[in-house]
Amino acid sequence: MTDTPSPPNRLSRARIAGIAFVFLWFFIGGIAHFVATEAEMRIVPPWVPWPREAVLVSGVFELLGALGLLWRPTRRVAGIGLLLLTLAVTPAHIYMLQRPELFPVPIWALWLRLPIQVALLALIAWSTRPMSTPTQQ
Repeated sequence: MTDTPSPPNRLSRARIAGIAFVFLWFFIGGIAHFVATEAEMRIVPPWVPWPREAVLVSGVFELLGALGLLWRPTRRVAGIGLLLLTLAVTPAHIYMLQRPELFPVPIWALWLRLPIQVALLALIAWSTRPMSTPTQQ
């Protein structure tokens, strides 16, 4: 992704697009934790205690992280939180790969989810990094 130069203290269009994508990903995902709680609970590995609470708490954190992206003073902290949350839910993706017969998802989609998650982590880190110089915006 190439950034177009922008005035100091202004985000480039590419970073705005990155923040918007990350916001939508986690805002919609966070809502899904409350709208489809039972479906979300099915992907929680059996060794995780209190799956309903895990789903609801992670949904709250997804929504808080998404909303934190919208305000510049909280954007970096929100990005760090979303990075950590994305890493924290990785066991659910691995569980789905270990037990694909339990989920109505094609196996190729389960495998594709892992590199998508890596790309999401990179996008979160890139789009929420602090602005230090105009060339890094």
